[in-house]
Amino acid sequence: MKKILALLVCGVLWAGILKAQQTQYMVFEFIKVEKDQLFDYIEFKDLMEKVYRQALNDKLINGWDIWRLQNGADRGNFQYIMVTHFNDPVKMMNGLEDETMIQYTKIAYPHLSDAQVRTLFQQALSVKDAPVRLYMRQLAETNDSFQFKPGVLASFDLMKAVEGKFNDYEKAEIEVFKPIHQNRINQGMMGHWSFLRAALPQGSEANSTHLTVNLYRDYMQFFNAQAYEDLNQTAEQRAAVNAGLNSRDQKWIYLATLENVVR
Repeated sequence: MKKILALLVCGVLWAGILKAQQTQYMVFEFIKVEKDQLFDYIEFKDLMEKVYRQALNDKLINGWDIWRLQNGADRGNFQYIMVTHFNDPVKMMNGLEDETMIQYTKIAYPHLSDAQVRTLFQQALSVKDAPVRLYMRQLAETNDSFQFKPGVLASFDLMKAVEGKFNDYEKAEIEVFKPIHQNRINQGMMGHWSFLRAALPQGSEANSTHLTVNLYRDYMQFFNAQAYEDLNQTAEQRAAVNAGLNSRDQKWIYLATLENVVR
């Protein structure tokens, strides 16, 4: 009996380790919605939540979020960011085919005819304009139990590694900045942090090469984190932070509120 129990415990621990080590991939779609279509977009979000929940049940995706932007008027007046999570780069690149999404729409609205479902699906897609799409691979994240639920805040920071300092920048994020964020999480000043790299080859004219995601429970936690200053930081640590900051260009920061989530 003890051997069986030990095997079960080892199995659970091993499964947890594999899950933690599994590389995550994400597609970020920066969405524009015309003012006269904002009400239609609310219906679009509700439909997509039902569709992506079916996709999650079928293990085609790992999750899906829609974030409403609080700032970011630059770069095309985006109103939303839609994030789809995958555990496989091929699944990420293939995405969900229209026919698959239509079938999921039928499941979500069983009272509608085939023609009505297709019309509903096409009308829903017509309100979304996503001129910017980023395919990202996660390189690092903090150890935490942050709960994704409507109302939480995110800071999406688009970064571009300085030419010739690509590896230096990644090393700084993982070895210097990640422990700083982990310390803030341990002190209750933020919820989660992750560091992502563009998953596709990019030329020197690319607007960004990396993305950091900073998550907060609410505005109180967000502003407390902004005001925090580590007075115990050594001169050596400050030098490492400054070197890391000089290895990248912070292109833009998007502050957003989570509205719809599928996990």
